[in-house]
Amino acid sequence: MALAAFFLLLIASSSLHLASSGDPDIISDFILPANATAVDGCFFTFTGLRTVVNTPPSGNFTVSKAALAEFPALNGQSVSMAVLMYPAGSLNPPHTHPRSAELLFLIQGYLEVGFVDTANKLYTQTLQPGDMFVFPKGLVHFQFCNSQSAAVAISAFGSANAGTVSVPRSVFATGIDDDVLAKSFKTDVATIQKLKAGLQA
Repeated sequence: MALAAFFLLLIASSSLHLASSGDPDIISDFILPANATAVDGCFFTFTGLRTVVNTPPSGNFTVSKAALAEFPALNGQSVSMAVLMYPAGSLNPPHTHPRSAELLFLIQGYLEVGFVDTANKLYTQTLQPGDMFVFPKGLVHFQFCNSQSAAVAISAFGSANAGTVSVPRSVFATGIDDDVLAKSFKTDVATIQKLKAGLQA
């Protein structure tokens, strides 16, 4: 009986480990790229965000990332960041980050932000410069610059590759059958096709 209980405990603990997601723990200080044998300080320096410093937002909402794809030194470090620039009236549409929470710090302007939890409850807040807001891992969230002036924010992630899943694009721009979408949204196919056309514009 004790042996059976031990095996059940072992299976349960290994299942919990398999069910968790996120960056794997590393057993060294950092991970070198496959083709490198030694690195210097340049490896740990990312200059890709220099262009956003002192540059006002213009045009559409933009994201400048410093994640694993852009900054290989982040491999195994469980961190990344992005600079988000919102012209007046712009929107970062509903999306999720499946591998990380997001901690947003507003440095300029005003933003309406929000997320929806697993009980479909909406949490919103209007942020002003100096405010921070956390979007829990994997939950649908958005940011809207609903003022007459631009906004700039910095987002930090607990993953080198947080991932981004755009709700409008994943629903309407991935080839899901129009009939399935019409039934899901309790509308007609013509409305679904208008929504799809709007995303392609």
